[in-house]
Amino acid sequence: MSLPRFSHVTYEQYLIMRQHSDERLEYIDGVVYMTPSPSIQHQLVSSNLHTIFGNYLKGKTCKVFAAPTDIELVSETCSERKLVIPDLSIICDQTGFTDTKYVGVPTLIVEILSPSNQAHDLVTKFNLYMEYGVKEYWIVNPMKQAVTVYVLNEDRLYEQADIKVSVGTVQSVCFPGLFVHLEEIFH
Repeated sequence: MSLPRFSHVTYEQYLIMRQHSDERLEYIDGVVYMTPSPSIQHQLVSSNLHTIFGNYLKGKTCKVFAAPTDIELVSETCSERKLVIPDLSIICDQTGFTDTKYVGVPTLIVEILSPSNQAHDLVTKFNLYMEYGVKEYWIVNPMKQAVTVYVLNEDRLYEQADIKVSVGTVQSVCFPGLFVHLEEIFH
């Protein structure tokens, strides 16, 4: 569950909080969200997807990163800085890496739902990733064994590109040849 921890916080205040905390903290619209440790099922799904993505990306310039990797979203069209910790990210622009985070916009982000964080991932992060231009956003629901793929259209809005429940194969739009069988994710 991502719970609002503090509100009306500046980015500079957030950075100070991060220095003095071992917790996973995200910063969105002046609100600091605490993300607790994920469940075992969540970790299993994340690990399975990380392996599938990593195998697909071998020898390619794009790389997959798992939480807790800090992503500072920066875009020419958005003036405010946001810091998120997606469950998985595929990053193709290697110029945005610092020693502690990635600054820029990943090509693909995956968020894995937990019973208590659904609104945060389905609404807050959905709109945030769309606004900052994340080209492809996967929402993985372990409770329903479902994967929904959204892709940014020419109007910079998300369109549902694929959805599978329990069985079937999900295909990436941005990465041709990246197919994921649901059985490999949830079992």
